[in-house]
Amino acid sequence: MPHDVSLIATLATAFGLALVLGFLAERLKLPALVGYLLTGIVIGPATPGFVADVGIAAQLSEIGVMLLMFGVGLHFSLDDLLAVRRIALPGAVVQMGVATALGIGMASWWGWGFGAALVFGLSLSCASTVVLLKALESRGVLESMNGRIAVGWLVVEDLAMVIVLVLLPPLAGMLGGRIDAVAGDAPLWRTIGLTLLQVGAFIALMLLAGRKSLPWLLWQVARTGSRELFTLAVVAAAVSIAFGAAELFGVSFALGAFFAGMVMRESEFSHRAAEESLPLRDAFAVLFFVSVGMLFEPRILIEQPAHVLGVVAIIIAGKAIAAAALVLVFRYPLNTAFIVAASLAQIGEFSFILAGLGLSLGLLPAEGQSMILAGALISIALNPFVFAAAEPARAWVLERSAVARRLEHREDPLAELPLSTERKYLEGQVVLVGYGRVGRRIAEALTARGVPFVIAEQNRERVETLRKQGMAAVSGDAAEPSVLIQAHIAHAAMLVIATPDPLDVRKMADVARTLNPDIEIVLRTHSEEEAALLVDEGIGRVFFGEEELARGMMNHVLQRFAPPAEPTGSHTGRSGHS
Repeated sequence: MPHDVSLIATLATAFGLALVLGFLAERLKLPALVGYLLTGIVIGPATPGFVADVGIAAQLSEIGVMLLMFGVGLHFSLDDLLAVRRIALPGAVVQMGVATALGIGMASWWGWGFGAALVFGLSLSCASTVVLLKALESRGVLESMNGRIAVGWLVVEDLAMVIVLVLLPPLAGMLGGRIDAVAGDAPLWRTIGLTLLQVGAFIALMLLAGRKSLPWLLWQVARTGSRELFTLAVVAAAVSIAFGAAELFGVSFALGAFFAGMVMRESEFSHRAAEESLPLRDAFAVLFFVSVGMLFEPRILIEQPAHVLGVVAIIIAGKAIAAAALVLVFRYPLNTAFIVAASLAQIGEFSFILAGLGLSLGLLPAEGQSMILAGALISIALNPFVFAAAEPARAWVLERSAVARRLEHREDPLAELPLSTERKYLEGQVVLVGYGRVGRRIAEALTARGVPFVIAEQNRERVETLRKQGMAAVSGDAAEPSVLIQAHIAHAAMLVIATPDPLDVRKMADVARTLNPDIEIVLRTHSEEEAALLVDEGIGRVFFGEEELARGMMNHVLQRFAPPAEPTGSHTGRSGHS
């Protein structure tokens, strides 16, 4: 053809081959993303045959990162982020420090200089938010307490990496690399101050101005009635804000898109925005994994297999053990420790960016970038299996380790009600599981009617806040019998489960029935099929979101248009349904 079609060729080969290899991976009981990574290797420059445009693929994958992080922001409010700050902030900082130290030690053992070892260690310390999101979404736990902790942890890591990427060029000369031409003469304190000022200015702008302007923009577009314009507004907001954040404030594309989605959550159209952007998010996520595979050098596996195994060990074992230990230090259960550990047992997009910057500054050798890409490829491919092994590993550890059993059942002041708790909260009370959007509204209604209740919530910080407000609350996973026992389920009148996880619901119901056979159970679900199964099993009164919404709207319409009641003594024989 007389004109350049590299973009079309890259898209056609990437999507077509990814479909084939992704399908084969699923048939072999492997994650589809393994097929996407293999697609990148096949069409990359390291293998014979057709070679796609690496530059174009990298830019397309950046769009995928933007849209994925935008979708996370739509489901992760600022309140959710602040709710996990006490574990996410110190946990991320300490875990990154441990992983960086392990990477520095290994690279120094290989004979690398400190600058190269530092860049190498930092590259191994930050997990991929894209990989984490797909793992959590596939398991339906993105909005759970464990999911929020994991996402909040990675958001803190992303913020830390933004600062590292800005500070590395002016420090390159001190670390043995080339002095950055732009920032080489600027004092270090000025560079640090400018970086913090830029990030702070962007966050302040999004929280102050964005929280009002973006919902208003969606409302104005929605009023036109055009679905195409609404979809365009969502995509334009995600990509434009991410690009503007990078150009004007020096913030990464991923972080800019995340805050764009988080402030757009304030709009009543946030759920529709998430649905409209979902197809594009999925399509460009495929390109992200393909682009990672294109950068991989397969020969590194043959030439230096021991080094690659060491890198993978740091990523999967070193980071996971450090993260799990930190979660346990903060008195969260083993289940949370294993989920967070599995979430961090991989590296991704920020690692690639930092490795590329280190290479361009003369700090990181070419083999270092290949090692990082090999570690990323292997850890991403193994991550679904690490997630799947989390619960069996927890059960195995509990069965064989007395220390683990003590940690699981250790004394925690927030895991049981204070001795001064009034008797009305111990007998005939309502046990409310979950204090999220639904649970909070139920608690407000119970308080207004003077009905005593005890809250069971996994978020320790939230329980601590509730205790300060004078509310009866216990910390822990209500699927564990000890938590419901501490909420005095044996003498309760009702169990209200405000969390939507059907597996946990069954566990909670079984425990409650065992301890209190006559207890009434009320629960919620998002799926009509799950609601039907729960009703058939006789677990309790099930509320299905769409059904209850339709019933409420129907009652309002009937109250508005139904004929007035007949006078007493008049019998017409009319009957109706509400």
